[in-house]
Amino acid sequence: MRALQLDAIHQPAAVREVPTPVPAAGEILVKLHAAALNHRDVWIQMGQYAGIKLPCTLGSDGAGEVAAHGPGVPADAPAVGARVLLNPGLRWGDNPRVQAADFVVLGMPDPGTFAEYISLPAHYVRPLPAHLTFEQGAALPLAGLTAYRAAFVRAQVQPGERVLVTGVGGGVALVAAQFCAARGAEVWVTSGSDEKIARAQALGVRGGINYKTEKWVKALVQQAGGAFDVIIDSAGGDAFNNLVDAAAPGGRIVFFGGTLGPIPNLIPGKVFWKQLSILGSSMGSGQDFDAMLQLVTEKSIVPVVDDVLPLAEGEAALRRLEAGAQFGKIVLRMVE
Repeated sequence: MRALQLDAIHQPAAVREVPTPVPAAGEILVKLHAAALNHRDVWIQMGQYAGIKLPCTLGSDGAGEVAAHGPGVPADAPAVGARVLLNPGLRWGDNPRVQAADFVVLGMPDPGTFAEYISLPAHYVRPLPAHLTFEQGAALPLAGLTAYRAAFVRAQVQPGERVLVTGVGGGVALVAAQFCAARGAEVWVTSGSDEKIARAQALGVRGGINYKTEKWVKALVQQAGGAFDVIIDSAGGDAFNNLVDAAAPGGRIVFFGGTLGPIPNLIPGKVFWKQLSILGSSMGSGQDFDAMLQLVTEKSIVPVVDDVLPLAEGEAALRRLEAGAQFGKIVLRMVE
């Protein structure tokens, strides 16, 4: 089979022929039709991810059809030929509050989804919601799971609450905005692009502001009619202090990334006097994944796909993601 593999950091990923996996006991072999990129793939390639083990097949998100069952697959597992997607969070463990020490994300060190086939234990393979294409389904797992846990498990977003999602345009931020709007929250966004804010409004977002605007916090709070009950962020850095100012008394700030680095000069008094909760979140449990799929199915939510490229253009897709111009997920198509 063909797979997009990375041999060393700071080197291009290349498509090559590798052995097709054979499903072991309890495993399902999936013929992948589509796989979505995540910034994790770029960070691994750049040597900016913990515990890198190379060579590897990159890719955490995938959707396709069941090709074969290994021995002992449960009777209620998706049948051969069924349309499925994959839960990329492996070995979460028994504690719903936090992942186990051996938790990993699919796509390094375990072989990932930038390949024509993948074999996984049956409990990581779930039916693809009927209203989604393979490309849309591939755009969902990692981003959807991360967004769902941040919004509803950690921050406990409620209908009618005012929610701010920062950096809309990225996969997790977009689907977090979609999820919160679908649950009846009033969603606002930030971006460095006016075009991305306008496109987000077409997805049910109430409005937003360009964070390059002078005194944007004051302007956005005035525009929204008040401060924010929940703020969902992935940047951290010095900009995090603006979020403390934008939060309503008793508000919750949840973050699942730190692309801008450490948070300097955070003033404790602003946090404790406003009774704020600052929450960390990352990926999610199998129960979170199933709850996320239920929400997507009930509300017919469609993840935003920015572009679809063939597997042979995987390296070009990584560079497009690194440039940060996308709106939604970049997807690789395995079946040509």
